[in-house]
Amino acid sequence: MMRSLYAGVSGLQNHQVRMDVIGNNISNINTTGFKKGRVNFQDMISQSMSGASRPTEELGGVNPKQVGLGMTIASIDTIHTQGSMQSTGVTTDLAVQGNGFFIMAGGAKQYYTRAGAFGIDEAGTMVNPSNGMKVQGWTAETIDGAAYINTASDVGDLIIPVGGKDPASATSQVDLACNLDKRLQVIAEGAGEGTIRENTWTIDKDIYDNFGNIHRMRVGFTKLEGTQNSWAANISVDPNDETGTNTIAEIGAENNADNNFIVNFNNLGTLQSVTDAQGDTLDVGDIQVQVSFDVLQATVGEDGAPVRQTFNLNIGEAGSVVNTVTQFAETSSTKAFKQDGYGMGYLENFKIDQSGVITGVYSNG
Repeated sequence: MMRSLYAGVSGLQNHQVRMDVIGNNISNINTTGFKKGRVNFQDMISQSMSGASRPTEELGGVNPKQVGLGMTIASIDTIHTQGSMQSTGVTTDLAVQGNGFFIMAGGAKQYYTRAGAFGIDEAGTMVNPSNGMKVQGWTAETIDGAAYINTASDVGDLIIPVGGKDPASATSQVDLACNLDKRLQVIAEGAGEGTIRENTWTIDKDIYDNFGNIHRMRVGFTKLEGTQNSWAANISVDPNDETGTNTIAEIGAENNADNNFIVNFNNLGTLQSVTDAQGDTLDVGDIQVQVSFDVLQATVGEDGAPVRQTFNLNIGEAGSVVNTVTQFAETSSTKAFKQDGYGMGYLENFKIDQSGVITGVYSNG
């Protein structure tokens, strides 16, 4: 009698656990990152009343007699199936698709979670607002002008200083690609202003000094007399169109006020070489000339001389027609221009892409 009651009660008790797990699943239907539970049952070892016997010459075999003692819980499993993704409109609400967890730091200990309802605290640290634990990740490094993330290094706190300043950076590299119209004429000595303007290809672009001030860099190209494939190039910074004067820009030589260099092409219109102000010829790899100019708005140095700034002007790879200066019989035009300077800015916003890379959006671009 007692055995039958115990078996029945074990079923009631253990099915109550199953109801508890189901109730917990239902109550967490809107819990971020929650994974449902599942109860597995198993029967208990039966009690033997008599054993089995083998057949004899007079009688057949006899089966054993066993009485079940009820059931018990084998396991309560967490089902790690992928949930559905939902957009919340909050930049810091994240989800992991597939395997993996977010790493959280609470003091010296690390924890793992699938719940990605994060926020940014007053210090700019990405945290879980419910418990203050800090989201862990890798900070990108800049190598050769490109962002690089070393995932083999230790993780650390993710800090996004929204509103923080990004100091100005002076232009140190300018990449220029353009086409010079082969049909332009050589400017004869004593030519009128209209002829000079018509046969000169001029490029005006902005560059930056250390203070974040914008300066206009002007590059002018004119065909050299007596040649078919050579052009004289002149660089000026902050030119005055009315008077024709400009901030002194020097090419190579320390006192080169003419700031000129010569660009040479082959008969196919491909960049061949550059002859700088010292008469040196550059004809291998990326062809660059060094340019320096006086920053007139800056405070003068200790010796009273104006502050000078230097940058490299890269006009492309010798022998190439990709992202370089060329000479073809088509209208002169700028194909590409890139410079690495910028003025002071503020971190206005940020975005997180599908691979988890956080990118800041600054007011200075």
